[in-house]
Amino acid sequence: MARRVSTGDAAGTSEDQKRPTNFMAASAAETSAGESAFSRPGGLASNVYEVILGQMMSLKISPGARITVDALVRELNVSHTPIREALNRLEADGLVVKTHLIGYSAAPQLTRRQFDELYELRLLLEPFAARKAAIAMDEKAIGKLAEIADRMTQKKGDDDARARYNQFARQDAAFHDHIIIGSGNELFRESLARLHIHFHIFRLMFHSRVTEEAIEEHARIIEALKSGDGDAAALAMTRHIQRSRDRLLPAFR
Repeated sequence: MARRVSTGDAAGTSEDQKRPTNFMAASAAETSAGESAFSRPGGLASNVYEVILGQMMSLKISPGARITVDALVRELNVSHTPIREALNRLEADGLVVKTHLIGYSAAPQLTRRQFDELYELRLLLEPFAARKAAIAMDEKAIGKLAEIADRMTQKKGDDDARARYNQFARQDAAFHDHIIIGSGNELFRESLARLHIHFHIFRLMFHSRVTEEAIEEHARIIEALKSGDGDAAALAMTRHIQRSRDRLLPAFR
């Protein structure tokens, strides 16, 4: 849960380019198998973004909870600037809401209607994209997809369950995006990307079943794509999305 403190923002005293010990510990928990933003350029704001995103995906910051800049300044021991930059980026992702004179809060959870409509759209677009991708993707592109899927099964000894769940969500988004790219339909990709689907659905519940069963379903999709069988790829994607929907439905009970 997000900490509830006063809404005023005290002046930060830490230098943006330093990573104090407690922030390093927090950010390390969000890293994974060469894919963390900490291994990419972008500065401290990107590091803060990854930490806050991890807290939201693992439900440490629950949907609708207040996110106070001052609390994050104290928790992460960084100045206000990278925190505000990270929150603005999360707002663009649809995960943070900024309200005038109130401040930041985590976006509310999907409603059941939004959830149903989201999966209706996925079932219309993604199986069709998988069918096209089975014909269009070459061996190199499928190999890249297999690498993404493999990273979803890897566990580092110092990872906790919530950090792994966050990284799984990120890799799951990359997996589906790579297939959309392989289909060659950029409009499909833009339409799905604007919805930030995987960020929202993985916030619905934190459960190992969500990840374990998805790994098996991804393997079936890859096999269909390797065979070049468009019908099989579309069917594997359809079943995967339907089962994903069924796994998450208990969140609304």
